[in-house]
Amino acid sequence: MDKTVKAKKKKAARPPAAAAAAGAETATPPLGESPAPRRELTGFSPVLCLLGDSALRLFGRSLPERLKLQFAREGITAVKTLDEARDHNGPIILVRADCVLDPPLIQAVVKRPQFVLLASDDSAAPLAAHIRKDSLDRAVAALQGKGVPAGLLARRPGELDAQFWKALRKREVPYALTATADTLKAVAWRVFMGTYKGATDLVTKHVWPRPAFHVTSWLAERGVTPNMVTTVGAIATVLAFVLFWRGDYALGLIAAWAMTFLDTVDGKLARTTLTSSKWGDVFDHGIDLIHPPFWYVAWALGLAAWGVVWPAATFWWVIAIILGGYVLQRLMEGIAIKWLGLEIHIWRPIDTLFRQVTARRNPNLILLSLSVLARRPDWGLLAVAAWTLICLVLHGLQLAQALRAKAKQGGGPLVSWMTRP
Repeated sequence: MDKTVKAKKKKAARPPAAAAAAGAETATPPLGESPAPRRELTGFSPVLCLLGDSALRLFGRSLPERLKLQFAREGITAVKTLDEARDHNGPIILVRADCVLDPPLIQAVVKRPQFVLLASDDSAAPLAAHIRKDSLDRAVAALQGKGVPAGLLARRPGELDAQFWKALRKREVPYALTATADTLKAVAWRVFMGTYKGATDLVTKHVWPRPAFHVTSWLAERGVTPNMVTTVGAIATVLAFVLFWRGDYALGLIAAWAMTFLDTVDGKLARTTLTSSKWGDVFDHGIDLIHPPFWYVAWALGLAAWGVVWPAATFWWVIAIILGGYVLQRLMEGIAIKWLGLEIHIWRPIDTLFRQVTARRNPNLILLSLSVLARRPDWGLLAVAAWTLICLVLHGLQLAQALRAKAKQGGGPLVSWMTRP
């Protein structure tokens, strides 16, 4: 038999397991993940049909544009009018054009056939449906406020087991809302706060949200990209380093706090405008990871301008504690992810609370700022060193407890408290 014919038959006889592996690119990730854009689905792929229209804009895009982009990221790129959808021989995703959906709910709608998503507010109004062609008219009636018909499973966001969002380290019921001219600002605030991580420092969590919301909204409407904001933040990072080295601590702190604020804004801008990218993530997190040690060294070198000259031994001990503690704490976090299967800050409620004040950049900047107000910047650096050492010990105990807990349960990955009801 011809070798070419044999090869074709062998390829056609590929076992199901191999076929499944070949199609792994289009597998749906767990709810709460933030997937990268995927290639368009084929065969009997759902098409998107927006019911009605809306001219309202949210973070630089109209509501229909946001929905199209969100579903495109889940592989649903074909958009049909209602009349065109009636001729489609396959599943249809019907969505009200005036609604705003949290990303986990986009995934929930895509993966659940014969399903109706209800609003998360008290109205519980039908907002989206994934249905067969023969259910289209009934689904249209449901989204127009005529009640959910029999044969379709209707659920509110809180009933979909999508509360835990691993990518943002938080537990939160996703939002499914309609927007009007009167409610748009409240909806925008809900969308903005939905981009926040659940485990973060106290400044990011409690101080920056309100001003960052206004700045993010303003930048989004003017087409400013997250990477532009990150670039300005990088300039402020270098400026703070130079000013600390010169002993200009007040000006340096202004630059440093500006950088931390922009570090909040660029991430929120990326998520609210649906423009997150791998490069942006690397750019932003790379700066976050590298710059703090340089700030502390520059602060120590700038003390001479204040007339504070430490003995060489004191200088090196303080720097060694701060830098060594910073590196070791980062290594502990990496060990937790690798060996425990989760970030150590979301294991227990106490761990999430401790993350607000642990010896990282923003809490340390509070100590340094207080020391400048007291006109003793040397005390600030000593306080950072002491707090770093204390946190290093606490993180060590935290990691030891987690490893012991894993061993007691037979070696499986630990489960975050955020995943529990």
